[in-house]
Amino acid sequence: MLRDITIGQYYPSNSIIHRLDSRVKLVGTLAYVLSLFLFRNVFGFAAVTFGLAVLVKMSKVPFRYMVKGLRAIVIILVMTGLFNVFLTPGEPLWSFWKFTITQEGLKNAGFMIIRLVYLILGSSLLTLTTTPNQLTDGMEKGLRPLNKIGVPVHEVSMMMSIALRFIPILVEETDKIMKAQLARGADFESGNLIKKAKAMVPLLVPLFISAFRRANDLALAMEARCYRGGEGRTKMKPLKYEKRDRAAYLIIGGYFIGIILLRMLNFNFHIEN
Repeated sequence: MLRDITIGQYYPSNSIIHRLDSRVKLVGTLAYVLSLFLFRNVFGFAAVTFGLAVLVKMSKVPFRYMVKGLRAIVIILVMTGLFNVFLTPGEPLWSFWKFTITQEGLKNAGFMIIRLVYLILGSSLLTLTTTPNQLTDGMEKGLRPLNKIGVPVHEVSMMMSIALRFIPILVEETDKIMKAQLARGADFESGNLIKKAKAMVPLLVPLFISAFRRANDLALAMEARCYRGGEGRTKMKPLKYEKRDRAAYLIIGGYFIGIILLRMLNFNFHIEN
């Protein structure tokens, strides 16, 4: 399951999505995430589903490769669904003991699970089509106006880039440590919750030690290369907008406006009823 995590990984391909400016993809991802929480009807989900399907097709990233990233959040999806089903007040459909399943709860659970699934797929599409260096450059260039109010944009962008770069490395390290502990007789599955938590200690301790060692090695390597932050640094490949990037901005704007119109139409429909 650890190897199924796709966020932070890069899938090389020669697609138009890969060739887009990283700033465009960051803005598009932000608009996509906001659109997921702007609607509560079938038409909104249909619009987002169509847009996501088109992007996945254009990115040339295998859909199976993206879907396997959902295995790592199955427990989160199940818990989210259960909380919404049993804790949402409304018209009761079925009751047992102290729990009541409501019509509104089922609706909210379905919407929330779909939102989480689409959120993971959309976020994975960003990292699968953009290298960590491109993400760093895009965030730094896009957030540059914040430097005027004292926000260390370069340092924040660098930290986020390093965090994304370390996700697959730490996942692989966790898998190796887990297999080594299983070979030594460790049991991570049986027992109650407290026993399972105690069984994770032999896994977490070497993982933290390895993470700190890697962080220290990275810091030494950056110091050896005279890294002193973003002041006065130049880019080997500076970001520059192309025609396809401007067209992508127009498409993103049209998509976001369309989602807002769908929300307004749905709101007006409920008022009239």
